[in-house]
Amino acid sequence: MKKTVYRLILKLIGWKITGNKTLSKDTIKKAVIITVPHTHWLDFYLGILIRGSIGFKSNYLAKKELFIFPLNIILRWTGGVPVDRKSSNNLVKQIVNIFNSKDEFRLSIAPEGTRKKVEKLKSGFYYIALESKVPIFLMTLDFKNKKTLISEPFYPSGNKESDFNYIESYFHGVIGKVKEYSFYKKN
Repeated sequence: MKKTVYRLILKLIGWKITGNKTLSKDTIKKAVIITVPHTHWLDFYLGILIRGSIGFKSNYLAKKELFIFPLNIILRWTGGVPVDRKSSNNLVKQIVNIFNSKDEFRLSIAPEGTRKKVEKLKSGFYYIALESKVPIFLMTLDFKNKKTLISEPFYPSGNKESDFNYIESYFHGVIGKVKEYSFYKKN
């Protein structure tokens, strides 16, 4: 029933989802999902609708200080996972430990690390996937065409330069809600 509601809302706003939809199947229980571009606070809600319409579960990271009553209930309900960003422990290691402790865990990340314009993507998602030995799914939020494109699973090779050339090229030309903040790979 929920899936139908999410699909109806996306249809009403004219949003389409194309590409790989295997995230809803049990074949891939662990993955890092990177969504680009992240230019507006509405991206979060659009992500919730996309996730719900396909029918896959995923989580996102939020600083642990936000997990206080009553906000903690909403954060956990929507997939929030508390992390200690001030800890002496490396954040990548914290997340790898979460992956290793769960049978099923899909983590959604905006690799720009901000809603503002960036020249390059941050690399934390890459090392999380590499060290956890999980695939990366590339997901676009193309507001110009009202479309999300989801890639096939991509397994990082350990050759960061080559892998990032592929990843950044995938997102080239995708326009976010705030066009001037959209990510473009420099050629």
